[in-house]
Amino acid sequence: MKEPSAQARWARHTQRPLMALAVVFAVAYAVPIVYGSASRSVSIACTIAEWAVWGAFAVDYLVRVALAEHRRDYVRRHWLDLFAVLLPLLQPLRLLRIVSTLLLVGRRAQMASQVRLTTYVGGAVVGLLMFGSLAVLSVERESPDGNIRTLDDALWWSFTTMTTVGYGDHAPTTGVGRVLAVGLMLSGIALLGLVTANIAAWFISRFEMDDVEERRQTAAIAALTDEVRALRAEVTALTVTRERVGEEQPR
Repeated sequence: MKEPSAQARWARHTQRPLMALAVVFAVAYAVPIVYGSASRSVSIACTIAEWAVWGAFAVDYLVRVALAEHRRDYVRRHWLDLFAVLLPLLQPLRLLRIVSTLLLVGRRAQMASQVRLTTYVGGAVVGLLMFGSLAVLSVERESPDGNIRTLDDALWWSFTTMTTVGYGDHAPTTGVGRVLAVGLMLSGIALLGLVTANIAAWFISRFEMDDVEERRQTAAIAALTDEVRALRAEVTALTVTRERVGEEQPR
């Protein structure tokens, strides 16, 4: 049995801690938005926690690069990870840290073989709903023309946007809010397509299994029919031989 590489062992041992840090990031991001009256010290602590979580994912990426056998090939094949690590450094916006952390969490979750597709899609839906609601609330709540003022409004807007229903009772009015809306709509369409494709693949696999079983049964019946025909031919030949022998014996 082939021993797993150092990179695979690192990924296996850091999977759960990084997922726990992602939860810490979610809490740190949500607290200042949900509780708008939070003190400055709480806001600073949450910001430090956000950057610390991003730093942990950045260190994880650097370690995986260092442990790779062909580092240039690894960086070239995992360019999205590098983009997610560098994204918050381009401009210190909280929105960029959200996108970066979501990308890094998603990429690390895909590396784990125990994460099933259904769990991954469900987690993606919950994460997009939560972060989309918090992000749009943070940029729309202070807008003079905005109509997304509470977390309930933001959750309802995110849900209708991701499902591409779009009732229109709540809509972003700022540029960043509209960018978020486009991202949620595209994500919703992609996730819906993924779920549909997964369901279709399941039905196709079931039909293929039934077809294979039917072909197996048909082949077994055909083989049994051939054996019966062969036995009938042998019985007929034995009967004819016995009759001939009886006719040839002297009376």
